[in-house]
Amino acid sequence: MPNFCAAPNCTRKSTQSDLAFFRFPRDPVRCQRWVENCRRADLEDKTPDQLNKHYRLCAKHFETSMICRSSPYRTVLRDNAVPTIFDLTSHLNNPHSRHRKRIKELSEDEIRTLKQQKIDEAFEREHATQGLNESNEQNTVSEEGGEEQEEEAVPLTLEERENKDYLKSLFEILILMGKQNIPLDGHGVDELPEGIFTSDNFQALLEYRINAGDEVLRKRFEMTAVNLEYCSKTQQKQMLEICESCVREETLREVRDSHFFSIITDEVVDIAGEEHLPVLVRFVDDSHNLREEFVGFLPYEADPEMLAVKFHTTITEKWGLNMEYCRGQAYIVSSGFASKMKVVATRLLEKYPQAVYTLCSSCALNAWLAKSVPVVSVSVALGTIEEVCCLFHQSPQLLGELENTISALFQTNKEKGKELKEICRSQWTGRHDAFEVLVELMQALVLCLDAVSNNSSVRWNNFIAGRAFMLSSALTNFDFIVTIVILKNVLSFTRAFGKNLQGQTSDVFFAASSLTAVLHSLNEVMENIEVYHEFWFEEATNLAAKLDVQIKLPGKFRRAQQGSLDSEITSENYYKEILSVPTVEHIIQELKDIFSEQHLKALKCLSLVPSVMGQLKFNTSEEHHADMYKNDLPNPDTLSAELHCWRIKWKHRGKDIELPATIYEALHLPDIKFFPNVYALLKVLCILPVMKVEHEKYEIGRKRLKAYLKNTLTEQRSSNLALLNINFDIKHDLDLMVDTYVKLYPDKVEFQEDFIPSNNSEVTGEA
Repeated sequence: MPNFCAAPNCTRKSTQSDLAFFRFPRDPVRCQRWVENCRRADLEDKTPDQLNKHYRLCAKHFETSMICRSSPYRTVLRDNAVPTIFDLTSHLNNPHSRHRKRIKELSEDEIRTLKQQKIDEAFEREHATQGLNESNEQNTVSEEGGEEQEEEAVPLTLEERENKDYLKSLFEILILMGKQNIPLDGHGVDELPEGIFTSDNFQALLEYRINAGDEVLRKRFEMTAVNLEYCSKTQQKQMLEICESCVREETLREVRDSHFFSIITDEVVDIAGEEHLPVLVRFVDDSHNLREEFVGFLPYEADPEMLAVKFHTTITEKWGLNMEYCRGQAYIVSSGFASKMKVVATRLLEKYPQAVYTLCSSCALNAWLAKSVPVVSVSVALGTIEEVCCLFHQSPQLLGELENTISALFQTNKEKGKELKEICRSQWTGRHDAFEVLVELMQALVLCLDAVSNNSSVRWNNFIAGRAFMLSSALTNFDFIVTIVILKNVLSFTRAFGKNLQGQTSDVFFAASSLTAVLHSLNEVMENIEVYHEFWFEEATNLAAKLDVQIKLPGKFRRAQQGSLDSEITSENYYKEILSVPTVEHIIQELKDIFSEQHLKALKCLSLVPSVMGQLKFNTSEEHHADMYKNDLPNPDTLSAELHCWRIKWKHRGKDIELPATIYEALHLPDIKFFPNVYALLKVLCILPVMKVEHEKYEIGRKRLKAYLKNTLTEQRSSNLALLNINFDIKHDLDLMVDTYVKLYPDKVEFQEDFIPSNNSEVTGEA
């Protein structure tokens, strides 16, 4: 909202002028003098607070000696500034003028009084200047004579206390913006006409607090131009970095107290045009609860080796975590990023062998394996699937259209149709059987997209109709069809295994023992790939015929083979060599890498959980698998005896006592403190990324991260504000933030104090 100048016959406003605009002072005496000099009768009955909030004078009405402008971003008034330059006669030249600023006529006595006030003010300014010069000379002499004196701790001066209170108010505004997800910028430059000034969101909130009665900010900015920045972008960034660091440190302090932790990264995201990796940590807190907390974004590097170095440096040096206590690492990646993150995992394992590389419990094994396949057609297919899912979920009408199509196709099998409609309402692309679901939905998806793209009833807008046409063309490409059919069949061998990994503790334990059978089955497929591929390709051709899709080689391959002597390759052989063989080989190797010997030994230690013990008839031997954690135990010499007592305790329990079924339940047993080695082992096993978080309230870090990314426009995202928003319930110490800022940027604090004439005027920005 623009500020209009309150002076008579002045039509300037803040949004159309480079001039500074100043508030009326709240000091009653000075405010009265401003009103008298304006000679506006309608302002005389207003209070200083009302005038301060709603009325402004532009810089044209002040003598240049009254204005301090130390940089292009700083314009303030002196503490004794009074407006004296006014046009009180131009309205007389236009007798028909209906100017709303009514000018008060002054008597001769009042005019003489005003002249005398000007003379007195000039004398006072000259006297004050002389006194200041004498004071500076005395200070110079005292400094020269006291160089050898040691510095002593002295209490804060009035100016230092006021400066800290001022910084605290700024930090409060930034924290509020972070918690409420308010972007720093307001209107974009492109949205405003040239020459128009408007406050960004930070300055708007600052002005709101001033008008609401914040005395600290009022003293600082009362005489500051309202149409210039109060706080520069550079200073805002510096203060936000301190906010982010202090809030993160509260979580990291708990992690260090817990000793052991795991590192997890989520999919690469776009933060204001730059790619970043979200980083989360897992640890068990003092209340024995497994928590997964978001701790920040790491700038993504295209070079995997450089990314590994930066990843390690950020965690150890910037965040201060000791990687010797890291017991697990997991990476949820988008298609195409898997190989790079695997390099990061390998480099960390070389330095820290106990940082076991595992799957993340929040990601289905089959979805993770599919994203890691280094085949272009697989990456393209996965991107198409995500776009289809997003299109239907962005509009209830589109989803309803798809459900109607499913109902029409499955009239003879209504149960199956009902099941598919329920699946479509969920985020089905992350399911263990996502490719089975997709193959069953293919005909319904294509028919629905064709109907939307035709748009015969003009029901859909051009954007949706265009997207539907493009996605329909992508789905009816034979390359896409054969890719999803082969993925469906290959991943069917790992579906049950992956589902158990996301099940109960006992399911995870027995899944570790079934890995050998899974690898055996996949190796058999690899040995007989010609036979298996023949069946898979036949299924793909049948689905293509059902959708009226021509069976042909990809256009890119056909163009490359023009004029080649060996151009008689068939589609079946082409897809065997380019898709089936590399996919099966990669999945076998990936399972071996992620389920390493250390990882499997850790999972076999889950027999410590009493319910698993019971299923094994209490005939377990955890000590053989716990060697890898021997150095993490408080009393490793007594481990064998303690495990024996632990088994006896549950084997001879009372009939009415149920066996704890999860690590969470075991950690919260009242007598767990009598089994310190068992407690230490359970605590380390609990933080492995492959283990699911038992209670949703302790997994809110990931959910809040997803909510922030979903609800915030890409160009408005900020890594600093994101941390404040996601961790809005973490306590923060404003005094610590202020002290940190003063220590890191003392020159800026000193600059502000040197430049401020008094408490009634303040800077508007940073150079």
